Amino acid sequence: MLDVIDLGGLLSHDAASVSRVAGELGRACRGAGFFYVRNHGVPDALTSGIFDVARALFAAPSTIKEELAISRSRHNRGYVGVATESLNLAQADQKEAFNIGLDLAESDPEVIAGKPFRGVNLWPAIPGFRDTALGYFNALWRLGLDLHLAIAADLGLPETFFADKFDRPMATLRLLHYPPRAANQAELPGAGEHTDYGSITILLTDDVGGLEVRRRDGSWIKAPPIPGAFICNIGDCLMRWSNDVYVSTPHRVTSPPGRDRYSVAFFLDPNPEALIECLPGCHGPGEAAKYPPILAADYLTQRLVATYGPA
Repeated sequence: MLDVIDLGGLLSHDAASVSRVAGELGRACRGAGFFYVRNHGVPDALTSGIFDVARALFAAPSTIKEELAISRSRHNRGYVGVATESLNLAQADQKEAFNIGLDLAESDPEVIAGKPFRGVNLWPAIPGFRDTALGYFNALWRLGLDLHLAIAADLGLPETFFADKFDRPMATLRLLHYPPRAANQAELPGAGEHTDYGSITILLTDDVGGLEVRRRDGSWIKAPPIPGAFICNIGDCLMRWSNDVYVSTPHRVTSPPGRDRYSVAFFLDPNPEALIECLPGCHGPGEAAKYPPILAADYLTQRLVATYGPA
C-alpha cells in the first residue's frame, strides 16, 4: 500500500506540522515515488464538477472534438484522439484526452511573442466547462505549490525556494477518458508503462481503478482510488532537479474491460525559463551533478517530441 499523507497543518507554518509533512513526503519520494494526500483543501464540488464536464466533452461528436485537436495548437493544448499517443512507444494507448494550460489572454506579451507553451487554450462550447476547468486548475496549482513547500523543507531548501519557479508554470490539466474495451482486448494498454515528465503530478480518478505502479523491485502494485484523496507522483523533471535524490516511478493503466474510465491529471511543470540544475545539497562534496543544466521549456519539448513527434 502506498503512503497516505495528511496535509493538515502544512500551511500553518507551524514548524512541527511542516516538518511532519516534509518528512513523510520525502520518504515517499525516495521510496515508491507515489503517495496519496488528504486534507488537501480542494472542495468536493470541484472534484465532482470536473468529472461532469469531462464526461460531457468526451460524449460530444467526434467532429466537435476534432475542431479542438491538439494539432491546432503549438502549445500542447486541446483534444487528443484515441490511439494517438504511445507512452511506451510499443503500442498505442487506448485513451482520449483534453489538455488545458495556464489560461492566458491573446493580448499577453508572451502569447504575442509566440513563446513555447505560452498559447491560448482551446475551449469547447459546453456550458460551465471553462469556469469549472479553470477553477479546478487554479485549486490544483495551489496544491502543487503547497507540496513544493514540503519538498523544499525535505531537501533543506528555503521555504520559498520554488515560489518564483512556479508562478507562471507550464502546468497542464489533462482530462482523460479510457473507452470500454472488449474482453479479447485485454492486452491493449489504457496507458502504457511510462514515467511523467514534470515536477509533480496530482491525479484524481473515478472508482473504476486500473492504475498500477512499479515497485523498485520490478513488481507491480495496484493504486486504487481513495475517496477524498489525490494520488501524487514525482516526475522526471524533479528527479533531474534533485540529482536522483527523488526517482520517478514507472506506472501504467490497465482498466478492466467493459467499463468507461475517467481520470483527471494535473501535471505541474516549472516556468519555461526555470533552470533545471542540481539543487543545492543534492550532491556530495566533490561529486559532479548527474545532468547538465537545461531550461524547463527545452526539457518539456524534448519529452513531448518523443511522444507526439516534431511539431
